[in-house]
Amino acid sequence: MKVIRGSLDHIDRKEALRYAGYAGVAGVTAGEESAALFDECERLLLKELSPAAVYECFPVRRGEGDELDLGFAKVRSNSLCRNLNGCSRLVLFAATIGVGADRLIAKYNRLSAARAAALQALGAAAAEQWCDKVNARIVLEYGAARPRFSCGYGDLPLKLQREIFPALQVTKNIGVTLTDGDLMIPEKSVTAIVGILD
Repeated sequence: MKVIRGSLDHIDRKEALRYAGYAGVAGVTAGEESAALFDECERLLLKELSPAAVYECFPVRRGEGDELDLGFAKVRSNSLCRNLNGCSRLVLFAATIGVGADRLIAKYNRLSAARAAALQALGAAAAEQWCDKVNARIVLEYGAARPRFSCGYGDLPLKLQREIFPALQVTKNIGVTLTDGDLMIPEKSVTAIVGILD
């Protein structure tokens, strides 16, 4: 099991604007005021980030139909079966940008709805960026891989989080906890399965 810590020196603005709803809507673009707001919020957020991740490699065994033995849990999922096609191993990871983002968003929820919305979008983009870095490290270490796949995608149940957390000792290793509803705290945290191609 490997625990890594890292940093981000910027947040992908295009991705943050997409999370904020600016992308994909005809005729809607971020103006100068929005750009200034995002610049300010990015500076605030970068100071609060503490990216961390934990990962481990497990074998994959197929059963009948959509049954999978993931090495740390057994699950039924057509979506994950398709994603893991051509893989006899997977890397399971949990990643977070830390509790600082949640605290900052909570603060600005009381002070400024616009800043809170920008921070939410920037936080989501930062989490995705950190996951991309973790994913790239996994590919360097283990070889070519399938796109990462998370609980709640397709028919992969969110309750699989209950198996992931003890398998990676997520709370001990990176400080992320799981609510009774299987959501993660800090909110800007991700668990994912990365199939390693044979």
